[in-house]
Amino acid sequence: MADPHAILASAVGGIHGESRPGQDLMVEAVADAIESGVHLLVQAGTGTGKSLGYLAPALATCVASDERVIVATATLALQAQLATKDIPTALDAVEAVTGKRPKAAILKGRTNYACLYRSRQGVDPEQDSLLGAAAMAEAVAHSKADDVSKLGAEVMALREWVEEEAANGGIADRDDAPTHTARGWQQVSIPTRECLGVAACPFGSECFVEASRERAKDAQLVVTNHALLAINAMHGGTVLPEHAALIVDEAHELVSRITTAATDELTPGMIDRTARRVLGWLDDDLGVDFLDQSDAIKQALAESDVSRITSATAPLVYAAAVLRDVTRKVVSELGKVTDDPERTQATAAVKDIFDVAERIVKLKDDDVVWVTESEVMGRAAYVAPLDVASLLHDKVFGETTTILTSATLALGGTFEPAAASVGLRRSDRIDGDDEPDNEFAWRGVDVGSPFDYRKQGILYVARKLPDPGRDGLSDATLAEIAQLMWAAEGRTLGLFASRRAAEQAAEYVRREVPNLSLLCQGDAQLSELTRRFLAEPETSLFGTMSLWQGVDVPGETCQLVIIDKIPFPRPDDPLMQARKKAVDDAGGNGFMSVAATHAALLLAQGAGRLIRRSEDRGVVAVLDPRLVTKRYGSFLKSSLPDFWMTTDGDIAVQALRRLRGAE
Repeated sequence: MADPHAILASAVGGIHGESRPGQDLMVEAVADAIESGVHLLVQAGTGTGKSLGYLAPALATCVASDERVIVATATLALQAQLATKDIPTALDAVEAVTGKRPKAAILKGRTNYACLYRSRQGVDPEQDSLLGAAAMAEAVAHSKADDVSKLGAEVMALREWVEEEAANGGIADRDDAPTHTARGWQQVSIPTRECLGVAACPFGSECFVEASRERAKDAQLVVTNHALLAINAMHGGTVLPEHAALIVDEAHELVSRITTAATDELTPGMIDRTARRVLGWLDDDLGVDFLDQSDAIKQALAESDVSRITSATAPLVYAAAVLRDVTRKVVSELGKVTDDPERTQATAAVKDIFDVAERIVKLKDDDVVWVTESEVMGRAAYVAPLDVASLLHDKVFGETTTILTSATLALGGTFEPAAASVGLRRSDRIDGDDEPDNEFAWRGVDVGSPFDYRKQGILYVARKLPDPGRDGLSDATLAEIAQLMWAAEGRTLGLFASRRAAEQAAEYVRREVPNLSLLCQGDAQLSELTRRFLAEPETSLFGTMSLWQGVDVPGETCQLVIIDKIPFPRPDDPLMQARKKAVDDAGGNGFMSVAATHAALLLAQGAGRLIRRSEDRGVVAVLDPRLVTKRYGSFLKSSLPDFWMTTDGDIAVQALRRLRGAE
């Protein structure tokens, strides 16, 4: 194998960086995992430079053996960062060290690429030759034209772009598309299930998805995302090209994103739209019967509790059984004609409904079915896997050497909870130089952080405050928030367990400390609020779970992180409660395995917003005394960065005042 340490040194030098001990340890651990075949969980604290820490040994493998390594990230945004920044740096380094330059490719899910069939169907080839469509879209968007006109102009611009991509050999990636809405993109993309397939599609030879997959097959390093990794696992490994190793970045999000990918939804509107789409191909009786199922499911949802469904005699289960039988007949009828692309796509949409209905009817022990309600969307049914550990165990770890990495993998001071959540057993863990005795052997490594958390940050736990209740924030808690923010002169990221709590705190602070600039989630689009928070150092931002992870705010903009309560799962979260009960029923401790582990992960992510570089200083204030008064508190605290801790509010206030230059 090419020397991964030499590759790392060249990459770090190329960006005028500095050597980091943790990064060197990570390179060694990842290289050893790939060579030995032992799965690895590697915790690399913020500032370690973990992207280069795994890219250097991954690319060294590619050069030495010409084998492929896949990197799976949590989000498309991180995919883009790797593609535009970290991977080019690493490839330059590999070339400088070895004289070879491996190929790299990005691979996304089908709906992230435009579909030529969807874009071109029904479009008159002579329609203005699509001249000036982009300009028209911009003009209409700023006019008083109604929404339909705006959407039409937007779609025209997208179709023009699609044709340009087709002519120039591009792959029509959504991220590169002209400005568009979700509705506009739907007019030029297609759900996975409705794809006609290369052989049947009249534009199969030009397909952007197939082009992206061909590029991936020709590359030694392929970057994808957790969702596509889930689809690959659920569909027999047919999505990703063969690979010698898999590296999962931001692995603390893996279980959540795999669960989301395996979750199905059923709504009356979905049934109604699909039924109307196929009416013209059905006889009157069957068509009416299909349409009627929308009302039947709506009625069943209305009769259901907004909670988990466990009884086979529940109204929703009965209605789903009828829906399943009707959609089976519809699929059979539509399948009698196979040479009509529109009919083929519509049939796939009906099959989706059939599959969801069947999952609901079966009420299998490994599925959780529940009903939700929202003001905007009304009621809906969901079905999700009870856990994804067995899927990951069999179809990910059982298939290839896998490295999981994140800043938060050692929860409660151990890798066991994270390992268990992805299907790795405690008995298969090996330490030191132990030899693996099976294909699921794994080890955990914490390479530390370049930050001195005890000198850079204070963890203040407000022991004197009352325990959080269900009636909103207490007066004492609100006063504590205002006092801390006054001392910090703003510069606060407030992480709240609910939108109601965030708004309540924002209203109080705006009234009691009116000179502070404060933004609250809901005031504008979250992207705009985050932009202002980053750009205006004295401005504070309050929000909920969207801000607990992924907000990178170095410097004086964020010198105080407030966490109002330990982020345990909501007691009305059907999936989490079902998982907790399953652990209890198996003789384990469901609270610690599910609820406390969930809370530990979010606490670690939230507290990690404070220190993002070596110059940062500040306070993390947890306004929930249970962190120090309950037995599970020690487990949660050991998941946090090693801040200096106090329960004295005056010390926290004085520290913040000193940061602002006050006496």
